[in-house]
Amino acid sequence: MLCSRKMLNFLIRKDVRKILKRKDSDAGEKGKAMEELRASLFNELRSSEGAKRQQQRICGPSVALTFNFLVSVGIILMNKLVLGRVGFNYPIFLTFIHYTLSWLLMAILNALSMLPAAPPSKSTPFSSLLSLGIVMSLSNGLANVSLKYNSVGFYQMAKIAVTPTIVLAEFILFAKRVSCQKVLALTVVSIGVAVATVTDLQFHFFGACIALAWIIPSAVNKILWSNLQQQENWTALALMWKTTPITLFFLVTLMPWLDPPGILSFGWNLNNTLAILMSAVLGFLLQWSGALALGATSATTHVVLGQFKTCVILLGGFFLFGSNPGTISICGATTALAGMSVYTYLNLLKPQQLPNKTSPRQNSFTLSKSKLSKENGDTHDGDNMETV
Repeated sequence: MLCSRKMLNFLIRKDVRKILKRKDSDAGEKGKAMEELRASLFNELRSSEGAKRQQQRICGPSVALTFNFLVSVGIILMNKLVLGRVGFNYPIFLTFIHYTLSWLLMAILNALSMLPAAPPSKSTPFSSLLSLGIVMSLSNGLANVSLKYNSVGFYQMAKIAVTPTIVLAEFILFAKRVSCQKVLALTVVSIGVAVATVTDLQFHFFGACIALAWIIPSAVNKILWSNLQQQENWTALALMWKTTPITLFFLVTLMPWLDPPGILSFGWNLNNTLAILMSAVLGFLLQWSGALALGATSATTHVVLGQFKTCVILLGGFFLFGSNPGTISICGATTALAGMSVYTYLNLLKPQQLPNKTSPRQNSFTLSKSKLSKENGDTHDGDNMETV
């Protein structure tokens, strides 16, 4: 009884009450700060400009390219399992499953108000979104059909042709020029990949026609993804949400022409379904990571990343698993990696030079702003900058 009375007297003292009030106020301020942070993040996702800033802040070029590289390697292994061991020999329908799951996942994000906002409809004509949806269906569908009928080496030889196609198309459509040093580096990369994969060339007439038909849609697909994100404030998820229904529609029209019959007689079971669903999840991550990489870099850089993936898989199999692709293939892969290193170095030179060019303007702007604030009698510049 005496102890409880002493405890009560201690708690009602003035200094103790002040400490308790201060702790309550600190906890309230921290909670308020967290709520304000959540509200600011939510508000940024509600506008296309804010969502684009968030994407650039969180997912830079190195993060986007690494993410895309890891997912690309994973989906290659999974699709080999699905198309080989599982025996799901329907490449267009497999692509359709990928895009259907992607649309369902984005619909859940949209229902939870977590999908980034799209720019106003007037800023981007519907014809651009329709064109992107069509070339997406052609690019991904024809790529899987090409992998079905052609060897990996022939598929990579066709992919090499995408690089000069992108450079030529960007020059014709957007007057975008490439320096002679970059052209030389890309030439070395293409020659290296060609030498690395020349030992695995198996010609199939129908497969060769599909591979040639795939080149132009693949190049246009990458160019449109890159330009819409970099010039019109589209984020990767917002653009995927708008174009996926169009892609699904055109994939349905391609299925009767390019998929073999017998999809209804496929032996569905738990293991096969789980493998196909895992492939679809990786397909969504591949589409998302590819869109992030195209938005953060360029169409040409994304193609070079795909060739880098081929060389890494070839050299990794040689060093880690003891496979022997041959001395010529190893030398070609090493040459391609050297060319990619030079191309990456040339791309990194430009961002490093931009701050030096823009810093005088920024310094003069800061100086003029501080002078103006001093003339107006404002003595809280530091606080204002932190608030902004």
